[in-house]
Amino acid sequence: MAVEGKVKSEKKADQKGIVKFFREVKAETKRITWPSKKDIKKATIAVVGFCLLYTALVGALDMLFKNLFAIIFRIK
Repeated sequence: MAVEGKVKSEKKADQKGIVKFFREVKAETKRITWPSKKDIKKATIAVVGFCLLYTALVGALDMLFKNLFAIIFRIK
């Protein structure tokens, strides 16, 4: 019976800890300095540009190696 009392008190402590955690998360979220809309657009354009550049590079290398292997192994 004594063990049950101990478990209940730990359960209440866990609940208080969870509530405290979410309060702290909310407080930290308010301290975040979010980027401006202009900065987000610049970053998005940069990421999309690099993705397109990388895709073109990989496609060109793929075509180059495909043709190179076709020449070496005489595949038609």
